[in-house]
Amino acid sequence: MSVFFFTFAVKEKISLNLLDSRPHLLHSSPLKMTVNNQAYRTIWEKASDTRVIQIIDQRYLPHEFVIEDISTTEQMATAIRDMHLRGAPLIGAAAAYGMYLTIVNEGSNPTDDYLQKMADQLLQTRPTAVNLAWAVNLQLTALTTCHSHEERLATALKMAREITDSSVEKCFQIGQHGLSLIEKISAAKKGETINILTHCNAGWLACVDYGTATAPIYAAHKKGIDLHVWVDETRPRNQGARLTAWELLQEGIPHTVIADNVGGHLMQHGKVDMVIVGSDRTTRCGDVANKIGTYLKALAAKDNEVPFYVALPSSTIDWELRDGVKEIPIEERHANEVKYIQGMYDGKIQKVLLTPEESPATNFGFDVTPAHLVTGLITERGVCSADEEGIMGLFPDGDKES
Repeated sequence: MSVFFFTFAVKEKISLNLLDSRPHLLHSSPLKMTVNNQAYRTIWEKASDTRVIQIIDQRYLPHEFVIEDISTTEQMATAIRDMHLRGAPLIGAAAAYGMYLTIVNEGSNPTDDYLQKMADQLLQTRPTAVNLAWAVNLQLTALTTCHSHEERLATALKMAREITDSSVEKCFQIGQHGLSLIEKISAAKKGETINILTHCNAGWLACVDYGTATAPIYAAHKKGIDLHVWVDETRPRNQGARLTAWELLQEGIPHTVIADNVGGHLMQHGKVDMVIVGSDRTTRCGDVANKIGTYLKALAAKDNEVPFYVALPSSTIDWELRDGVKEIPIEERHANEVKYIQGMYDGKIQKVLLTPEESPATNFGFDVTPAHLVTGLITERGVCSADEEGIMGLFPDGDKES
């Protein structure tokens, strides 16, 4: 596993070789999100060697832009588990490429038992995001029909590309459907600034391109709609303050970073026109698991009659679950993520202890927002109510449509 990086503060040090390694021309889907005006996806095959997968290592953002080379399934599992990459759609794409790397590194034709062993290694990394199991199972199903190493290699690569490109297309469509909601609010406000609140990072960094919750925002900005985004910091890993703010800055979208507890106050005073968040797992009845703190924003939105939308691709729907609070597994992460905070000081990324060293901490990664608090779900097929009837109206065949 290798990494290389540049620091944004010294732009003249950006290597042309680095910029030329971006994933251009690898796929037919358009690249829309940019870093220093260069188009990027969050995951791609290395231009000089398709047996190496490259990712943006998000642990160093917003201060350093690091590209990491991943060559084995074990390295991909580490990248997913330790959040070198994160976000449900991106985790799905990474898992698909992780299965491809299993075939790359197994010189002979691997047995089904070996494939399942590697799949289990990926499946154990992040329990809440359903896209992980969805992508791994798609790969397993495709690979078990193959009869040679060469056939499995070609099939695994083709499936990983299809899952990745499908994510891009779904996110683009989410943006178009969400745009119509923003346009209606803009018309009602007679062109005044629309204030949108979002939580965590459901942007292109969490996907492959466009993002989920940010896709409508990017589409509206491109169309010239006057908008401003309130960005929750999203403790304890600060994905909002570090990642969403960085994305919006790259795209030139007006935004303000706020502490997590400010959202309710802003809604009480009429400073939020809509909330858009992402999802890591949504039940067939519309309950939504998302980054911890989402539930509290939904409660505040309901109390203040602020529309609360969840943007998600159909691959994030768990068709087997109905009661999200009872049935969705909630990941518990290491207590040190709560006790320490990371930032830039004196030109170096450093961690600082926040709490008394001996104080215990608990770190639940997600919470569940019940469907009755959700105004609507924004999917690649349109906007629907957050209930079984609404979801099945868009996806009548359930998981066969994913």
